[in-house]
Amino acid sequence: MKHFPAISRWAVAVLLLGLALASWWYAVAWFEATFPSLNQSLRDFWNHPYLTLGNFGLTLAFLVKAALFLALLWIFTRVLSSIFRTQILDKTALGEGRKFSLQRLTSYTFFAVGAVTGLNVLGIDLSSLTLFSGALGIGLGLGFQPIVKNFASGLILLVEQPVKVGDRVQVEDLQGDILHIESRATWVRTNENVVMIVPNSEFIEGRVTNWTANDRNVRINVPLGVSYGSDPEQVRAVLMRVAIDHPDVLDDPEPDVIFTGFGDSSIDFEVRVWTSRQVTTPKIIASDLYFALFAAFKQEGIEIPFPQRDLHLRSVAPTVLDQSAGRNSGGDPDPNEGVHH
Repeated sequence: MKHFPAISRWAVAVLLLGLALASWWYAVAWFEATFPSLNQSLRDFWNHPYLTLGNFGLTLAFLVKAALFLALLWIFTRVLSSIFRTQILDKTALGEGRKFSLQRLTSYTFFAVGAVTGLNVLGIDLSSLTLFSGALGIGLGLGFQPIVKNFASGLILLVEQPVKVGDRVQVEDLQGDILHIESRATWVRTNENVVMIVPNSEFIEGRVTNWTANDRNVRINVPLGVSYGSDPEQVRAVLMRVAIDHPDVLDDPEPDVIFTGFGDSSIDFEVRVWTSRQVTTPKIIASDLYFALFAAFKQEGIEIPFPQRDLHLRSVAPTVLDQSAGRNSGGDPDPNEGVHH
């Protein structure tokens, strides 16, 4: 079954559920005809109201019917959502994130409308559930507040779309690509191919960096330093050539070189390049540029300095000079020299 298209799998599931229901009704009819006395007792148990809400009595028969209805509604919602995605959304020019949001919102709307319609069909007066809904609301506010908050945050994410599927985001120390926006949490895949489940409320209440909110172009800065004996114009020419030659660096916006300042042992530059292919792997493109720059500097005779310090002595004690002279002449200094009693 896993090789079938998604719609075919759901069609098979609906068919199997229909066969199961038909078999169940046949078994019930056979049981009623075979055991009439026991059947009456079961009917009383089946239709006895165990809880009364206004004019509505909650029976075991209603619970079973409601469960079956919700199961069928969920299946049909998934089928219609898949058809809406493949036959309509995939034929538009919308981005992947907007397609996902529209598909999810359509699914939620259809399920909500179907659930209300089904309750009316089952004979439930929704006005009689007002008191129960108020008590349920208080319970949700107290015991299920985090779940409700994350669900509401998920709806906000789908409607406002501050982040969407496919975006490169950073939430505190977590950075990765959004795979799914579910009703309670969002799936974020890191560069290590690890999927982190982040509650939706963190995208609404916290500070989130969306690297690809406008487009997939991201700028990457590569700092480096060269020796003070180097010609800055020559260094800039080499840096520009290496940056332009990299296949993943965009021509528009074009790369540029910034002279950032004078370091302790180097003059410092920064190569700024734009890429859309290596948005998820900025360290890789930076490493490629460093390798190419090292080879180009070696070819052009540009030195990459190492930290060094110069020591300047303003005055030296005579005893130190005498001891130094004694060592240089091969003699041992007098241990009593320079010692006064």
